[in-house]
Amino acid sequence: MASQKSLEVPDRLAPPSPWARAWSKRPRAPIPAPEAPITDWGLAIDAPLRLADPDAHDWQAEADMIVVGLGGGGVAAALDALEQGLSVIALDQYDGGGSSAANGGVYYAGGGTSIQREAGIADDPSAMEAYLRSEVGDVVAPTTLRQFCENSAANFEWLRAHGAPFSATYYPDKTSYPPLDQFLYHPDSSLAAPFCDATPPAARGHRTVHRNGKKPWGLGAGIYNPLRAAALALGLDFRTQAEARQLALDSTGRVIGVRVEWLADPAIRARHSRLTAQANRWMAMLSPTFPGARITFAIGYRYLARARALEASARSSIWLRARRGIVLSAGGFICNPAMVAHFAPEYAPGLPNGTLGDNGSGIMLGVSAGAQTGLMERVSAWRFLSPPRAWGQGMLVNGTGERFVNETWYGARIGDEMIERNNGRGTIILDRRLFRQSFRDAFAKGVLGFQRDITLVNALFAAVKAPTPEALARKLGLSPKHFAQELARYNKSARGEAPDRFHKSRADMAELTQGPFYAIDASVDARMFPIACMTVGGLLVDETTGAVKGLDGTPLPGLYAAGRNAVGICSNLYVSGLSYADCIFSGRRAAKAIGQQPA
Repeated sequence: MASQKSLEVPDRLAPPSPWARAWSKRPRAPIPAPEAPITDWGLAIDAPLRLADPDAHDWQAEADMIVVGLGGGGVAAALDALEQGLSVIALDQYDGGGSSAANGGVYYAGGGTSIQREAGIADDPSAMEAYLRSEVGDVVAPTTLRQFCENSAANFEWLRAHGAPFSATYYPDKTSYPPLDQFLYHPDSSLAAPFCDATPPAARGHRTVHRNGKKPWGLGAGIYNPLRAAALALGLDFRTQAEARQLALDSTGRVIGVRVEWLADPAIRARHSRLTAQANRWMAMLSPTFPGARITFAIGYRYLARARALEASARSSIWLRARRGIVLSAGGFICNPAMVAHFAPEYAPGLPNGTLGDNGSGIMLGVSAGAQTGLMERVSAWRFLSPPRAWGQGMLVNGTGERFVNETWYGARIGDEMIERNNGRGTIILDRRLFRQSFRDAFAKGVLGFQRDITLVNALFAAVKAPTPEALARKLGLSPKHFAQELARYNKSARGEAPDRFHKSRADMAELTQGPFYAIDASVDARMFPIACMTVGGLLVDETTGAVKGLDGTPLPGLYAAGRNAVGICSNLYVSGLSYADCIFSGRRAAKAIGQQPA
C-alpha cells in the first residue's frame, strides 16, 4: 500500500496525520451537552425520552429498523435490510434523495468493475487502495479502507443489479466533470504527479446514465431512484415530510425509538412537498460555482420559510419503535449557515453544495443521546481550475504571491490547500497568451455550459490586468520583487530547466512571459467565482458495524450512522463520487450489523 510519504509530497502538503492536522489547526468548537435539548443553529431536538417500561409506551408503529433520512446512505441501509427479511420504516424531512439524488451522478468505484473491464481499464483492489490512501489519510483505519476497496466492485454490481444504469464510454483527460456523453473518467488527482508516478491511473468515476436536460446536477437520481423503487417493492414503509426530533432509550440506555413531527394530512403533506420542491428547484437552478447562484439560493430559502410556517401549524407527533436499531443518515450540515459559522468559520463565505436536509439535525440527534463527533470543522471546498485548460497551465498564488499547489490537482485538494493553509486566498495568474487561450478553451468540445460561463464571466468582468508582472503585483497588493521571483521560478520549470516543486508536468505548464498579465480571484470569497462546499465530519462510528460511538468510545446500543451523518472514507480529502460510494458502503454495513441483532 502506498503511503503519503512514498508519494514524496512535501510534508506541509500531506502531513502524516490528517486528524492531527485538522484538530490542531484551531480549537474545537463546543458541542452541545448530551441528553439536553439542542436549540442552537435553528434546530429543535429534544433530550432523549427514557422509558422504564417500553412496552407500555404509546407507539404508533414499529419495525426491525428505522432509517432517519432516506438519501444514499439511508436507501442502501433500507434495501439491504429488506433483502435480509427485516421490516423497515424510513423517515425523511422532505421527499427523500437528498444530496445523493441531487448531485452529479458520479459513483467512485474500482478494483475491476464490470464497466472498467468493458472499457479496457486495468484495476484491482490493491491499486485502488494504494491511490486512495493519499486522499483518505488515516481518517479511517487501514483495514476499513481495504475493505471499502475490496468490496467496491461488488457494491457497484449491487447497484447495477437493482437497475442503476452505467456506461463504459470513457473520457481519458483531466477534467472537473466529463462531457455529458462520456460516463467513465478520472474523478481525482490520479492523472497528476506525484500520484500517477506512485500508482498507475485507473478511471474510477462511474457516472450514471441519467439526464437532467444539459445540467450536470440532479443526476444522482439515476442511482437513487432504482434503489428506492426496489426498497418500496420489498415493503419499505416510507414516510415523507417527517422530521425526527427525539430519541427514546430504555432503562439500559439502548436506543429503541424516535419521535417524529409529521404532516399526517395528505393534502397538507402534498402542499409542503410542492413548497420544498420549489425551494430545491431554485437552489439547483445554477451550479454552486456559478456567479448568481447566491441569488437563486436566497430565493430557494424563501420558499423554505413558507414550508417552515406550514410545519409550525399543521404537524403532529408520533412515536415509532425500532426493535433492532436506528440508522441516522440525514446528511451533513452545509445548508445550515449558522452551524457552518460555528464549526468551520473559514468556509462560511463558500456556497453550500447540498440540499435542504443538510441541516445537521441527524448529527445532533446522535449528540443528544451522548454520541461523539469528529472532524466537524472539516469541509470539502472545490476549487477546480480546469476547464479551461489554460487556467490550469497558469499559476495559482496565495495572499503573499507564493504558489502552493499543483494547479492540475483535483479541485477539493486545491481548495483544502487554499483554505486550510493559505488563509483562503488564491489568485490565478495568466499572461496574454493563456488569457486568450482560455476563451478558446471555454468553447472546446465537451466543455459544459457552467464551465464555459464561469470562464467567460471571470475573464470578461473579474480579471485584473497590468502591463508587467511588477505592475500586476502592485495592483494585487503583493511585493513586486517577491512576485517576480516566484514567476521566474515557475517559468524556469515550464522551460524544463528545473523540476517543479509541486510535481506539475511540463506539458501542463506554460511560460508566463507575454504581457499584459492577468489575475483572476479564486479565493474562498471570490465575488465572481464562488467555491462549492460540503461538510464531511459527523458522528464517530465503530468502523466494523457503523454503530455510533459514545463519549467514552464504546458503541451506543441500537444507534448507527451512515453517509454524511458519520465520519467516513471521504472525510479527509474528497474526490468526485467518493461520498456516494461511502454512503452505499456505510449504509449496507449498518444494515448487516443490525440484521445480526436479536429482534
